[in-house]
Amino acid sequence: MVEAARARDAADPLAGYRARFALPEGVIYLDGNSLGALPLATRAAMARVIEREWGEGLIRSWNTPEVGGAGWFDMASRIGGKIAPLVGAAPQEVIACDSTSVNLFKLIAAALALRPGRKVVLSEAGNFPTDLYMIAGLEAQGLAERRLAERARLAEALDGEVALLLLTHVHYRTGELFDMAALTRAAHEAGALVLWDLSHSTGALPVDLHAAGADFAVGCGYKYLCGGPGAPAFAFVAERHHADLRQPLTGWFGHAAPFAFSDDYAPAPGIERLQCGTPPVLGLTALEVGVDLIAEIGVERLHAKSRALSEFFLECLGTLGVALELASPVASDQRGSQLSFRHPEAYALCQALIARGVIGDFRAPDVLRLGF
Repeated sequence: MVEAARARDAADPLAGYRARFALPEGVIYLDGNSLGALPLATRAAMARVIEREWGEGLIRSWNTPEVGGAGWFDMASRIGGKIAPLVGAAPQEVIACDSTSVNLFKLIAAALALRPGRKVVLSEAGNFPTDLYMIAGLEAQGLAERRLAERARLAEALDGEVALLLLTHVHYRTGELFDMAALTRAAHEAGALVLWDLSHSTGALPVDLHAAGADFAVGCGYKYLCGGPGAPAFAFVAERHHADLRQPLTGWFGHAAPFAFSDDYAPAPGIERLQCGTPPVLGLTALEVGVDLIAEIGVERLHAKSRALSEFFLECLGTLGVALELASPVASDQRGSQLSFRHPEAYALCQALIARGVIGDFRAPDVLRLGF
């Protein structure tokens, strides 16, 4: 198996990109599905912004480069435009802002407002907790009704009361993929809108929101986009909804004219209205480096390598006689960039691997996750 692995390494067209990341010697990092590795270029970018743009440019750096600034004011839309092709969207439909949780709250509320007379938000039992908690938060205000269904029964749970179907494209625990196009179509046929959480998809596998007919999406910046811990997230709104979209967090950066300092709120045109407070320039700086690098490598190539690695890993387990219960789908085209295994001592296994320089992670109660 070692010789087979070396042969694969020698033929790997992406091998040179390893040197573009800060990866400690002696560490095998299999947890990019929780926190992406540090791109080496991030250090220089952060130093430039801190020392030159902040340290020397000061407040002037909010201005455009044409007048001597650094373009801070437009960072959210500029980086959103770079994320857009990674998820099959147009540049004017994506903005980098806030956290995944905050963007979920904004878009759930906006979707409910677009479907008056309907209050049900349908999701999967066992979805990532923050998705469910955001629905519950709106339910506590009397604005939503949370309905959960098992994965196999979601389509039949779509009825005339459902305003929004909220699902995570790649399940965080098992890596199982939803058929985005089929479920979006089913929701639309029932008169509902659809919001996709792409936190475990973006940068790891091809996504085409336009082809699926998606209405809304959110995604994470610190996993496969390598934007750093707590990196800003992103949000997508199909352009057909821009004119009617009303989101509840009407902060000053989502105003049509923020520097007019009006007492009354007027939403900015297009995707800009999803902004709330002042953009986190340092976080966006790191995120932009990661997005640029992932775009350069190419999501299709990354996905192909991820599938090959996970398949080879399973082959190795079989050859070595290691018996672990696979919680992920067996077929690599039915899962994201991870393999999940169930074991009663999954936590102990995870810690033992980490002690030996192989970093994966654990998800309660019994799942060992390894990202590829």
